[in-house]
Amino acid sequence: MAPEREPRELTDPAALKALAHPLRRRILRTLDRDGPATSTTLARVLGENTGATSYHLRRLAEHGFVEDVPERGQGRERWWRARRQDVRFPPRSAMSADMRATFDEFARQGVAEDFEAFARFQRERDGLAEWGDGLLFARGALHLTRDQLLGFWSDYMELFNRYAAAVPDPPPDDARRLLVRFVAFPDVDC
Repeated sequence: MAPEREPRELTDPAALKALAHPLRRRILRTLDRDGPATSTTLARVLGENTGATSYHLRRLAEHGFVEDVPERGQGRERWWRARRQDVRFPPRSAMSADMRATFDEFARQGVAEDFEAFARFQRERDGLAEWGDGLLFARGALHLTRDQLLGFWSDYMELFNRYAAAVPDPPPDDARRLLVRFVAFPDVDC
């Protein structure tokens, strides 16, 4: 499922707090990776109890991060899927102190999760055949104005979303799920 077309700017501190919760992040990653699931299935996969996963799914749904899949359910069984969205955040200077603190923790968790995923890839890469060569890595530095930086970001997101929208559901058998990260920040030493 491709991301929704229009970016969603997350300005509500309560929505960001819902998204930043560690178990909710794990739920979203699992739904994104494995597809729709019930709270019972998620509880088993995540080593949690069904009450906890059910509660956190409802909180995620309140803020539009997951949605019910009514055609999958039978009786009282409720299936959920992650809503693929291009979620963006307001400039830090426009955030309240509470929003900044929550966003900082959200970003810290995200970077830690990315490092963990990269370490798992490094440990497993020799067993991945040709996909072991799938690490595309580049480092560089640019001298940009703030407007150019925002243009660079916009171009990157357009490229990302173009590829995301082109993936059929289900993806081809020879496709792999790739973790794609973009990070740019001012060099404070210059």
